[in-house]
Amino acid sequence: MKVKIWGCRGSLPSPGPENLRYGGNTSCVQITHEKSQLILDAGSGIMRLGKFLSPDLSEIHILLTHLHIDHTLGLGFFLPLYNPKVKVHIYGPAVDGDPLVNRLQRYFSPPLFPVKLSELPVHPHIHELGSEQIQIGPFSVKSAYVCHPGATLGYRVSVGKTSLAYLPDHELQLGAADFPNDPNWTSGFDLADRVDLLFHDGSYTAKEYTGKIGWGHSSVRDSILFGKMCRVKRLGIFHHEPMRTDEQLDEMLENSLRVQTPDFPVEMCAEGMVYQL
Repeated sequence: MKVKIWGCRGSLPSPGPENLRYGGNTSCVQITHEKSQLILDAGSGIMRLGKFLSPDLSEIHILLTHLHIDHTLGLGFFLPLYNPKVKVHIYGPAVDGDPLVNRLQRYFSPPLFPVKLSELPVHPHIHELGSEQIQIGPFSVKSAYVCHPGATLGYRVSVGKTSLAYLPDHELQLGAADFPNDPNWTSGFDLADRVDLLFHDGSYTAKEYTGKIGWGHSSVRDSILFGKMCRVKRLGIFHHEPMRTDEQLDEMLENSLRVQTPDFPVEMCAEGMVYQL
């Protein structure tokens, strides 16, 4: 699998000279295997991704973790939705009494967006997911509800024995003082267990997190501890706060690594990063 990050900022796009290295686009990750494509989330980064997709592409699958605006705001600017030759599938979390198509229609409607979902040249195929496993072409996709305000899924994507876990907005144990403890009480453990690459929420410093328990995000410290618990091979810290500069992100990582000393590579995710798994 080839994995490329098109956006890893959280909450709000934040372009500016102070974050050129890590980027300002919100969540979007592209996974490629041979001629097959999966896209994780549709934040502002998906607009640029759409410009670089092969013109011969006939089908695309987009997996949404949840429908907070920083994960969907790029959908209306995704070029394949305006190309009738492309079949677009959109997957997202199931919610009792509130179909996914209805939730997407709230975004694709004035005054938020001038084009209604029903008016798009491409009518996307909408799929609701819970905690389950599905097959999309060569990709085995495991989804599970995870701890974040509103219905939110995490994903594990595998091809053969190679796997990626994607948990960009995730609170591990709702402020448990003794984290990490029992994996059975840790949100997302089954998704991340022994993966080759984990993308995980690291919005806060450990000190900041104590004042934001219940907000649905994690600290860099806890992300590293989670990686240790899951015995991952590599960890990418995701969902950077919009006001965080490149230098501040560097400092967050350096401080956490100085204390945690993991035996696997850890890095701050950056827009444009490519991983070969």
